[in-house]
Amino acid sequence: MIVTLWTITLLMILIAALASQTRLSAQVAWLHQQDLQDWANITAAINQAEMELMMERMPEPIMVVENPEELNVTPAYRFDGEELTLQYPQAENIKVRIYDHAGKINLRELNLPRLRSLLEKRMGEEADEEIEAMLAAWTDWEDLNDQAAPNGAERDYYENLDPPYQPRNGPLETVEEILLIRGFADVFKDVDVDAAFTIFGENELVNLNVATVEAMRLLPGLDEEVIQEILTWRSENEFRGNGDVARLVPAEGMAELRAWLNSRKSTNHFTIMVYKHTETAATDPAAVAGITATAWAETVELRGINERPAVLKVSPYQTLPLRFGVSTLE
Repeated sequence: MIVTLWTITLLMILIAALASQTRLSAQVAWLHQQDLQDWANITAAINQAEMELMMERMPEPIMVVENPEELNVTPAYRFDGEELTLQYPQAENIKVRIYDHAGKINLRELNLPRLRSLLEKRMGEEADEEIEAMLAAWTDWEDLNDQAAPNGAERDYYENLDPPYQPRNGPLETVEEILLIRGFADVFKDVDVDAAFTIFGENELVNLNVATVEAMRLLPGLDEEVIQEILTWRSENEFRGNGDVARLVPAEGMAELRAWLNSRKSTNHFTIMVYKHTETAATDPAAVAGITATAWAETVELRGINERPAVLKVSPYQTLPLRFGVSTLE
């Protein structure tokens, strides 16, 4: 009898273990299927967003209609990072945002006086000695030789760091590279440099119609209150010139900001961000308002209406730039 009971007990344990393993295998298979479906949806949304960029550059068709007021014309997108509903609908839980690099500060076109003004806003004008040293280090990073300027930093400085590395001795190749230059990592440690800066485009001016929050926070003459006013105003209007901006920015701030602005500026460079929308708990520090903090991102160059945009950079876990009404991701 005892042997029989032990046999039955062992069989029950074995059956429970097999059932648990079967459930686990089924759950793993289901999650794998979900991941594959999500990846397929994200890839499709990226392709649809690329098509949207091409369509925006296509000339308007010539049409003759009897009642123009009845013509349903889809308004052009402003690629300022707002959530988009594409002409080719993406999956229901997949969200798409596109950022025009005209709304970022161009590091490759940044001259020393403009860089100084950015540093003065971050550090204060009283930090003049530290700012001068950072400007010298910036110059040494970009010049073509290994001769350090007074108070600068060249190869010998960087090769003695842990870990060691070499200066570029040329124009920056990525926005993250700014954090490798002596002193800049401390000053910009709390800045999402990918959202604030770009290395693509033709000049250093910024279009406030598509400017990111991170870029506006660095621009001289703007504070948090004015930035929120700009975001609210441009959600229903368009800055057509500095006169429109002056309605929101006080005269003293406008005097500093004016030299940075070009409200008509556009580029052929965009960052497409695609992510799965999930309902997140309020206790999750990595999420804001139910939006995940990261997205699949592609930086592309639009080269024409008959050719797919060229992919310049891919970031599988790109941090989403800040949105209207959100002051922090922490």
